[in-house]
Amino acid sequence: MTAIRLPAAALAVALLGPLAATAPATATTTPPTSRPALTTAAGPTGAPASTAGPGSTAGCDTDPATPKRQFRAMWISSVVNIDWPSAASLTAPDRIAAQQAEYRALLDLAQRRHHNAVVVQVRPTADALWPSPHEPWSEYLTGVRGQDPGWDPLAFLVAEAHRRNLEFHAWFNPYRVSMPAPGGAGADLDRLAPGHPARQHPEWTFAYPPAGVAGSRLYYDPGVPEVRAFVQTAILDAVRRYDIDGVHFDDYFYPYPSGTHEVPDDATFARYHRGFTDRADWRRDNVDLLIQETGTRIKAVKPWVKFGVSPFGIWRNASADPLGSDTTGSQSYDIVSADSRRWVRQEWIDYVVPQLYWYIGQYPAADYARLVPWWAGTVRGTRVHLYVGQADYKSGDPAYGPDWQDPRELSDHLTLNRAYPEVLGNVHFSAVQVRANRLGATDVYAAEHYSRPALVPAMPHLPARPLLAPVLGGATRQADGVRLTWRQPADGTGPFGTATGYAIYRFDGAGPTDPCGLADAAHLVDTVRAVPGATQSWVDPTALPDRRYTYRVTALDRLANESPASPPRRL
Repeated sequence: MTAIRLPAAALAVALLGPLAATAPATATTTPPTSRPALTTAAGPTGAPASTAGPGSTAGCDTDPATPKRQFRAMWISSVVNIDWPSAASLTAPDRIAAQQAEYRALLDLAQRRHHNAVVVQVRPTADALWPSPHEPWSEYLTGVRGQDPGWDPLAFLVAEAHRRNLEFHAWFNPYRVSMPAPGGAGADLDRLAPGHPARQHPEWTFAYPPAGVAGSRLYYDPGVPEVRAFVQTAILDAVRRYDIDGVHFDDYFYPYPSGTHEVPDDATFARYHRGFTDRADWRRDNVDLLIQETGTRIKAVKPWVKFGVSPFGIWRNASADPLGSDTTGSQSYDIVSADSRRWVRQEWIDYVVPQLYWYIGQYPAADYARLVPWWAGTVRGTRVHLYVGQADYKSGDPAYGPDWQDPRELSDHLTLNRAYPEVLGNVHFSAVQVRANRLGATDVYAAEHYSRPALVPAMPHLPARPLLAPVLGGATRQADGVRLTWRQPADGTGPFGTATGYAIYRFDGAGPTDPCGLADAAHLVDTVRAVPGATQSWVDPTALPDRRYTYRVTALDRLANESPASPPRRL
């Protein structure tokens, strides 16, 4: 099947909602019905843990341009073949080889740009990029709904990311069942794969806008309890079976409004109202339950797997709620029933990635410079990490106006973020846009903000066990650089207390190293994945033959908690 190509503006709306919407939504000031927070794991709050072992770099001066820890990722969309796979029309085995090569190239791009994670869409439309016992194979793999692609893509996606020491966050869209089709046929149940759960349970679904209207698609009804349970079951299958590092939701919950069409959930509200009299509050509670329960079930299966959500960038405007932001744009609290502020304050999620897809400047609907401090204040005092969703897709695209023709716009966003210590990273939409590098904008922000590798921010509220320092063995010069070898003392079994990666630091000269040299990334030259049961080996290809160096290595667990540094190795 040929990939569906949409105009840039339509693409943003089709994939991630009307992210540039400026028209205020109708606000409601009725407070949501109270629901007690779940008990969360004990642990410290606020800033991430020490960056180089137990307190060893406290008080060190650091360079904000080379942070030791910063989440850096790009979204890789599979829906309508946006990023990967870019096409599904080839026949196996050519298709498999081409798709694998294409994904490897995207990961190579992430490495070159010093990213440390990828967010890959594995459930775009109530389907699966793995052999799920609950849902059909995604059509974006083969061009045919439900067709077995002849391999296990998710196993490959995870393994290749980990080979490069990139975290793998599996991106699931919870409620979308279909995408629009010509003539409004996107809401036709008969077009779904044979045996699709939505065909077996049509009472779980609704069409919005109505069937036959342009843009119509099918959704699972968030108000049906069986839907909520089924969505979680489908997601938990991937959590159990694959070594993913995170579960990620985008901003689609209830459908974004389309014209004057109403979401057709009268019968659902009448049957499952749970005592709510206000439908808007009930809808928000439906989504709250999904978020709360999903996070709890993930941690019950694998306590180390992170759970994050990327909501629309405006929760509510201050004109509608004094807790809201100084904006006038559409409000996710009202238009898609997403109470994202509550998810943060209740700590139902581990990280939040608001899609701040607007420029810095006189834009009262949604000025980037107004929204960053609002979100920083929202996470302040919680254990929830704040990463910012960046609109690489707008850079250099004339459809988004003159403000996006400045190659420095995105880099200015990252510079502004430095003023708010709560901002711990960025996620870029999307991979093909990062690769496109229009106006050279990717080059600009990568040079100014991602010039060195970085570790992902630590999450001290998640379970961990301290690691021992690696023992550096050989350091030898060879034709392709300096080769280091080391071993990791046996310091744990199972998921905790086991090294899954290493951070490598290089200092000029053969003298003593200042502990503060480990406080930022000025001396961090690489991170590598651990090879279980083997002596670790790494080559420094940038080492000059006539220079002396001192190397130190630290061990990283699956959450990037760092051991004390190894004794130095000089040559």
